[in-house]
Amino acid sequence: MPLTDTAIKNAKPQNKPYKITDEKSMYLLVNTNGSKYFRLKYRFAGKEKLLPIGVYPDTSLKMAREDRDNARTLLAKGIDPMLDRKIKKIANTENCFKAIALEWYGKHLASKSENYKNRVINMLERDLFPWLGDRVISEIKPSELLIALRRIESRSIQTAHKALQTCGQIFRYAVATDRAELDITPSLKGALSPINGGHFAAITEPLEAAKLLRAIDNYSGSFVVKSALQLAHLVFVRPSELYNAEWEHISLETKEWRYLVTKTNTQHIVPLSTQAIEILTNLYPLTGKGRFVFPNERTPNGSRAISDMALLVALRSMGFSKEVMTIHGFRAMARTMIEERLKIEYKFFEHQLAHAVRDANGRAYNRTTHLDDRHNMMQTWADYLDSLKAGAVIIPFGKSA
Repeated sequence: MPLTDTAIKNAKPQNKPYKITDEKSMYLLVNTNGSKYFRLKYRFAGKEKLLPIGVYPDTSLKMAREDRDNARTLLAKGIDPMLDRKIKKIANTENCFKAIALEWYGKHLASKSENYKNRVINMLERDLFPWLGDRVISEIKPSELLIALRRIESRSIQTAHKALQTCGQIFRYAVATDRAELDITPSLKGALSPINGGHFAAITEPLEAAKLLRAIDNYSGSFVVKSALQLAHLVFVRPSELYNAEWEHISLETKEWRYLVTKTNTQHIVPLSTQAIEILTNLYPLTGKGRFVFPNERTPNGSRAISDMALLVALRSMGFSKEVMTIHGFRAMARTMIEERLKIEYKFFEHQLAHAVRDANGRAYNRTTHLDDRHNMMQTWADYLDSLKAGAVIIPFGKSA
């Protein structure tokens, strides 16, 4: 039955929150403290989402239904009402930095993956909008932008460089749309610390790798963080892909993780070793009801992925500085040690790293190429790491004693 004003007024709090449904996927959430919230359940890009509509009585039933219908109209046009609301809320004036940044975001990132778009919008909202968002973009000076970038640099040099690159695209868009005279970002070239020569610190020596692996197994912090670190060296995907891993993409039966590579926007398959399956199986009772394999601990419902800092903080707490090991370094560790210690064919691990690997005719291999060989490689790699932790002497793969 549809909601009525009388039913809403008479809804009393109970021992736990409960819902009263309305038409077209909207409902009223009644909390234990008596507060009443209108919510709209919807699906976008295959994902179930909840749109907050308003708080009763400030938002009447009539107003809530109008907002619901507007949201459904956006969905019919292929627009996520949650993102549309976020953009409209942030964009105050036509010529301010955040309005132009969000306009650029909407036009130029439409074809990018959801994970990539989320990283960009989160970086803008967290690191740039609080200080530059309300400024008219043509009045922003290089020194002001540098101050904002320095704040990011103190946390992550890599993220600071990515932010500068993103700002360059936003400023060039402002120039193209006649809202700025020039792109100020080239004047900041060399102002940020270099990203360690373009490489990420990584442990690649077996004895040091064994110490790292044992330290991770003995980590006494968050079980989610520990599980993410344990899986990182077994799958060696890009950090953002690890953080944003979703349960719906993982099959414990076929032992495969299939997802879209954010950097190349292509499908990728990660074979899962027995050890990786054990980690995921142990984690599933804790996070399996949510969207993300490794959810942010501040959102118990699992609606947000773990932050990029959580794993870094854990590594530092175990005594591994940024000059010794990074999260991205797990990829370099796997690539180097698989090639040097296990003697596995180059094309197998390059393909597993989701790099562009081509055949003799220059054609790119598809995602299923060498899948059986890659399954074997991932299991061999996981067994090798177990042997390192146990202190065994390993004979390179393909060699005899």
